[in-house]
Amino acid sequence: MRPFDPDDRHPGPYIRNVEPPVEMPRGNRFMRLISNLMRTRIDKSTHRIRLVMFGFVALYAVIGGKLIWLGMKPDTQSLRRAASEAASNARPDIVDRNGDILAADVKTVSIFAEPRRIIDKDEAVELLTAVLPGLNANDLRERLGSRRGFVWIKRAVTPTERQEVFRLGLPGIGFLPENKRVYPNGAVAAHALGFTNVDNVGIAGIEKYIDNQGLGDLNRAGFQMTAADLKPVQMSIDLRVTHALRDELAKGIERYKAKAGAAAIMDVNTGEVIALASLPDYDPNNPVDALDPNRINRMHVGTYEMGSTFKALTLAMAIDSGKVGLRSTVDARGAIRYGRHKIGDYKPQNRILTVPEVFTYSSNIATAKLAMMVGVDGHKNFLRKMGQLDRMRTEMPESAEPQVPKRWGELNTMTIAFGHGLAVAPLQSMMAVAALSNGGYLVTPTFLKRSEEDAKRDAPRVIKQETSEAMRYLMRLNAETGSAKNIDVRGYYAGGKTGTANKVVNGRYSQDRVLTTFTAIWPTDRPRYLFLTVMDEPQGTPETHGYRTAAWNSGAVTGRLIERTGPLLGGPPRLALPQQPFPAIARLGLGQKADGSLMH
Repeated sequence: MRPFDPDDRHPGPYIRNVEPPVEMPRGNRFMRLISNLMRTRIDKSTHRIRLVMFGFVALYAVIGGKLIWLGMKPDTQSLRRAASEAASNARPDIVDRNGDILAADVKTVSIFAEPRRIIDKDEAVELLTAVLPGLNANDLRERLGSRRGFVWIKRAVTPTERQEVFRLGLPGIGFLPENKRVYPNGAVAAHALGFTNVDNVGIAGIEKYIDNQGLGDLNRAGFQMTAADLKPVQMSIDLRVTHALRDELAKGIERYKAKAGAAAIMDVNTGEVIALASLPDYDPNNPVDALDPNRINRMHVGTYEMGSTFKALTLAMAIDSGKVGLRSTVDARGAIRYGRHKIGDYKPQNRILTVPEVFTYSSNIATAKLAMMVGVDGHKNFLRKMGQLDRMRTEMPESAEPQVPKRWGELNTMTIAFGHGLAVAPLQSMMAVAALSNGGYLVTPTFLKRSEEDAKRDAPRVIKQETSEAMRYLMRLNAETGSAKNIDVRGYYAGGKTGTANKVVNGRYSQDRVLTTFTAIWPTDRPRYLFLTVMDEPQGTPETHGYRTAAWNSGAVTGRLIERTGPLLGGPPRLALPQQPFPAIARLGLGQKADGSLMH
């Protein structure tokens, strides 16, 4: 063969001398591979589809494996977050009007578990119940057997319990610092304070009020706060006075064999509740008895017919309307008959009575006639104006709706005039009596400390100043010559009114069960404090000569309260009687006698 001649235009059957191929760069080969894959060739399609499927399967296998690994791996941060959210939040301290602690948070430790990390659940249950005997084994086994990442074992354990559990060395068991609410004074002021649950959430009383003011919203939003970040809540309660009041009330319940009792002291000018107790009560540190119906807050939640203490409202209504004056008279010579009903007096005088005598003799007959002088509509309007027909609202979430007659006629007006047929919360009646004492301003009670200026800023005047002075005169006169003599404590120029009401049992008035009340103001010349004592089903005793009416029990307890709490509230007693305590009354010729007592 001859060599290839490049000049030949028509090459023949010669073999060319070909140089070795030049190797392509790696990047170019990859691009060529991609290009070949993208070409549509029937003989290569099946191979390419299998290759793509294999790639997707491998990719999803990697992702699935990663997810399974993440699910099996304990997430410390998530568990910490769940534990933190489950832990109880901080609350502000609660202090009394003098700054003494009523409620505060303390740091404690709770035990939790991560069920997924516990190796032998039966062993864990056995060991935990051995060192924490209060745990229920079945309940604990069920919790540890759940698929949840976080469960509580026991809240607020003691240091000894914590150490014992720590020594067990169980995997999946941890400890978490928490806030626990404590009430250092036990049951004192329990109904005013309320209590919290295990998560430090307010359930009743001022504790629930605090949550409703925004603390609950902050906690739910995830804001982590300490007690130092929160301003203390200052209540109107005086711890020392409340302790004395509760102690005297407990002694009175025992002395007069009463079923229960309640008492309160209120500042008539500011509406501040200085002291409150309702017995039997409970310890907010362990409020297992708080839901017992017999342990309700009788001052704020219970509703009762207030008996003759309501006569103060009726006389104030009649005087303020101008229908009668202190020198007017009312015929009480015979009982009032209305259909088959008869209204009589407990101790009938069977004569015409002056208005002061109507009050001191507590005449049902005369009081009913005074109410009818004003009329049914006028009576209803006056009681509504005095806040007795609508639910009273304070900081306490718990409050009672008054029990008002559905059909209010003349007979209702006559009986309600002397305290039967209308049931209100005792604190609600205190609000009205305070208005009779403070110059005529209806000040809503409060459990928070406030000034007189703030209290009266929105307080309406419901009676005239002259009517208020007349009512203070009548209450003082009743302490000197009437049924309120038990509160005529030397050095304390007090006045008041008794009230005894038959309890309603199965829709009928019982003849052997009574509720006694006693309302007192002190001092009557410059009113500052209002006392109210309630005794539920007191019994006659040798000390009371067998009597069970209010003067013998609720009145006696109130007298001891004034004597014991007076120095705490207003300093030492005044040994000299005030001169001209009621100047407007003196101008009517009903002032003081030479010995300082009142004329009537």
